[in-house]
Amino acid sequence: MPQVNVTINGKTYRMACDDGQEAHLEGLADRLNEIIGQLRQSFGEIGDQRLTVMAAITMGDDLAESRRRIGLLEAELAAINDTKAAVISRYEESEAGVARAIEQAAGRLESLAEKLVAGVKRD
Repeated sequence: MPQVNVTINGKTYRMACDDGQEAHLEGLADRLNEIIGQLRQSFGEIGDQRLTVMAAITMGDDLAESRRRIGLLEAELAAINDTKAAVISRYEESEAGVARAIEQAAGRLESLAEKLVAGVKRD
């Protein structure tokens, strides 16, 4: 299991992660460190633990908002897929109706052709 050193709020932590997840873990630590820096600029020195908790809450809020947006997008995609299915169904029904009309027209043409041939033979 790989080990990664990350620096958060000026302190270095050695952390384990799954193979191939090193860059992801470093990116998460960088994001947490960035949020802590932003909070420090906004609120000043209010204590490391409090800054870390506020940063974790901020990241949790970002995650909750992302999940909400994903839910909306999934609902929108489901509606689009339902509409697509309805359009395909209507297209197939129309296509079947056109095929029936062509078959009927072909039958009438064949009937007329037979009548014409029969009329020519009588003459």
